[in-house]
Amino acid sequence: MANQVIDNIAATTGIWDGKTVLIVEDVESNYQFLAATLRKSKINILWTRTAEEALELVQLGRHFDLVLMDVQLDGIDGYTATGKIKSLKPELPVIAQTAYAMKGEKEKSRLAGCDDYLSKPIRPSELLRTISKYL
Repeated sequence: MANQVIDNIAATTGIWDGKTVLIVEDVESNYQFLAATLRKSKINILWTRTAEEALELVQLGRHFDLVLMDVQLDGIDGYTATGKIKSLKPELPVIAQTAYAMKGEKEKSRLAGCDDYLSKPIRPSELLRTISKYL
């Protein structure tokens, strides 16, 4: 399915069944939005509130097809966590998500190892289009 651009919720019905995404997000309402947007796709979702929890899952060998990484987290920030994840699993796509859409933030996320970048508030169509590039 990779390279098929998906940009609306109706087109996602069952499309990512069997795939797993790790959402690293400390704000529950942001997580709920992401989960609701992805629900029809049948993708398996695992949610952690901290980068430390996410790193532990990756270190334990848990399989993920994609990571949605909030960059501003308490403790280890998302950029640092991405670098550590990429050192363990360089092939694992990581998409940064941040409310700080300042100039240079996209480049900063790429330098940290992120494969892509979404600025908050995230539009459902942009979330789906970005994920569809990697799944």
